[in-house]
Amino acid sequence: MSDRPVATTFAPSNRVLSMDVLRGITIAFMILVNDPGDWGHTYAQLDHAKWNGWTLTDLVFPSFLFIVGASIILSLHARIARGDSRRNLGLHIVRRAVTIYVLAMVLNIVPYFRFTHLRLYGVLPRIALCYLCAGLICLATQRARNLIAIVAVLLVGYWALMRFVPVPGCGVPVRDIPLLDPECNLAAWIDRGVIGFIQRTIHTGYLYEKTRDPEGLLSTIPAVATTLLGALTALWMRRVGTVSEGAGFPATKAHCAAGLFLAGLVSMAAGVLWNVWFPINKNLWTSSYVLFAAGCSLVGLAACYWLIDVRRLHETRVGGWLTWPWLVYGSNAIVAFTVSVVLVKTLLFIKISSVLGPNGKPITAWGWIYNDIFARGHSTELTSLAFGLWFVLMCFIPNWILWRRKIFVKI
Repeated sequence: MSDRPVATTFAPSNRVLSMDVLRGITIAFMILVNDPGDWGHTYAQLDHAKWNGWTLTDLVFPSFLFIVGASIILSLHARIARGDSRRNLGLHIVRRAVTIYVLAMVLNIVPYFRFTHLRLYGVLPRIALCYLCAGLICLATQRARNLIAIVAVLLVGYWALMRFVPVPGCGVPVRDIPLLDPECNLAAWIDRGVIGFIQRTIHTGYLYEKTRDPEGLLSTIPAVATTLLGALTALWMRRVGTVSEGAGFPATKAHCAAGLFLAGLVSMAAGVLWNVWFPINKNLWTSSYVLFAAGCSLVGLAACYWLIDVRRLHETRVGGWLTWPWLVYGSNAIVAFTVSVVLVKTLLFIKISSVLGPNGKPITAWGWIYNDIFARGHSTELTSLAFGLWFVLMCFIPNWILWRRKIFVKI
């Protein structure tokens, strides 16, 4: 089989190539920022904002959820076209969400199986919950006005909860405590209560940041809105060629790309405006953050859509090479993320007995590779980035093998 990276040769026929490219860029960047060589030495844009505000890293996860929402619409339409019943579609959504959550728990406890340290929240659990909620909502209705209304209720409702509901033991936000105080906010209080209850009943579970979790329960509400904004985008893209230009919908792919770009600018502006009263905050997934991040995703998708679906960049020799890595990553994104987690745990589990660390104990394989190969005893932001890029390449290899064999894993 030829390895020539022409998208139309290897990509499965029922996929949207521009969406796969954006998904691939997103998952590769997610792995890069999750796995630097040295957390003490990272470039500012390759780490999360400490609290309010944002960096490029803070845009990665919402971009992935945005694509999940778009994929829900594309999948539902494909299955409906095959004749699947609503009951079967609902069962498929529930089954897939449960599978993703179970996968998260398995990855969580391996290799030590310490159930008292089981993190019930996290990236994959949030993906599972958002996929479940958004999937069932889109199964019930795919009318744009209904989805817009639901998004508005979720975002305004979340703002009202965080702004006006008293936090037990702290007081009323703005009046008694700062709005979005890191410890005294409603989302953190609920997370502590949920995990405390679980610890008392089944003796398992913990919070990622001890007093709060960046993928906690209450902040899943606006995260569902992020996913639904992706679904709305897919509905817009499906209008191509179905109505006249004067109907207000994109009649051509060029109109579609322009609409995506314009919507992205409007959404970003709305997020920046709301930031004045409800700060952009990834840890709490604030409503302003939802709009701003969704706008960035729309602009990114518009660029990919213009280059691939309009200009057909991937069909040129140079363009094929430029888009091929992202298509490979994007076609099996969950596999890439799973491989990254397993590889991290493996490198941290393996000890190099002949090399002792500063604490006098054998150094991990991770530490040995970074310190002896990349940093050479002198860690900097550049050596940390070099290690991260190497790690992204290592996670790419399994996806490339699956790509060559035309295997596209569907959980």
